[in-house]
Amino acid sequence: MNSMTKKDLIELVAKKSNLTNKAARDSVSAFLNGIRDSLKRGEKVVITGFGTFSVRKRATRPGRNPKTGEKITIEARKAPGFTPGKTLKKAVR
Repeated sequence: MNSMTKKDLIELVAKKSNLTNKAARDSVSAFLNGIRDSLKRGEKVVITGFGTFSVRKRATRPGRNPKTGEKITIEARKAPGFTPGKTLKKAVR
């Protein structure tokens, strides 16, 4: 299975938008940084027709050290999450 890299995305944006690679790179970086910065502030990012980026809280839970088998407690933390929109789900089916 192939995967699209950030470089591939920049080239696609440059081609589709008739931009230079530098302008496309700046645009893609601004977009991704905007999402990252919003999530850092605890905000949701909703892109209609595509999906929603949000911060999810993970509760404290029991776990095991894979090396020793010792029981440990995995601390609560926040993690980024993505929920695809209806249009994206239909496109991928």
